[in-house]
Amino acid sequence: MTSLIVRAATRLLVGLLLLFSIWMLLRGHNEPGGGFIGGLIGATGFILYAVAHGSKAAREALRLDPRSIAVGGLGLALLAGVAGFLPGDGLFAGQWLFIGATETDKGTPLSTILLFDLGVYLVVLGSVLALVFALEEEV
Repeated sequence: MTSLIVRAATRLLVGLLLLFSIWMLLRGHNEPGGGFIGGLIGATGFILYAVAHGSKAAREALRLDPRSIAVGGLGLALLAGVAGFLPGDGLFAGQWLFIGATETDKGTPLSTILLFDLGVYLVVLGSVLALVFALEEEV
């Protein structure tokens, strides 16, 4: 049984870890970070929650099966890779879409690279959580 202080602190720390993981995901293309480290940090938040409240409560907080998250992320990463074939480029060639572009402004760039990083994030998050939840429930 964990203490009341650990349970209360976990609620704050989980939110901070998830926000930090999304920040690491979004800054990772041109600077250190990205989908892998962001997924590990996000998984750490749910693992901390599982330690404080139990794996059943952590699964309920996650709301989706971790294996489904991993498979969905793998599909998203594959879709981002295949998107390079559409204009005739190679597999995993980065494609860019500029939203709100005008003659004087390029607009907001969206790329298949970001979709790939998001897929990696989901694969890492789902696979690490599936492994940890399985190990914790077995003990």
